[in-house]
Amino acid sequence: MAGIILILVPTIQYGGLFLLKSLIGPSSNYMDKPLLENFDRAGHAHAGVIILLALIVQILTDHAVLPAVLRWFVRIGVVLSAVLLSAGFFLSVIGPDKTHANGFVVLIYAGAALLAACVLLLAIGLLIPERKKAAGKT
Repeated sequence: MAGIILILVPTIQYGGLFLLKSLIGPSSNYMDKPLLENFDRAGHAHAGVIILLALIVQILTDHAVLPAVLRWFVRIGVVLSAVLLSAGFFLSVIGPDKTHANGFVVLIYAGAALLAACVLLLAIGLLIPERKKAAGKT
């Protein structure tokens, strides 16, 4: 999973390059489109931060007391949430002269809900004492 996550990093870098070119391009009117600017910035930032979180989650999941299926749900879910959130921000403002987000905004909510579920599951799994240690304590 960590290898797959690291493969996603260049895609985030490409997004940063796109933002930079949009901001400093010779005939850029990007700054005149606040919705586009804010959604692009949010999509890029969420992707970067959540991908870093996803790498950390891979390590923490190894120490969580969770069934295997929930461990994989957490591992994959955090990565998928980064994709959903970013896609929601980017796809919500596709088209010329957008002043309102379109229906793809639901991806933002779906990604946020998935991220919250995965992080809470992982937290619970980390707070549950290991059975071996708990059995030794009476």
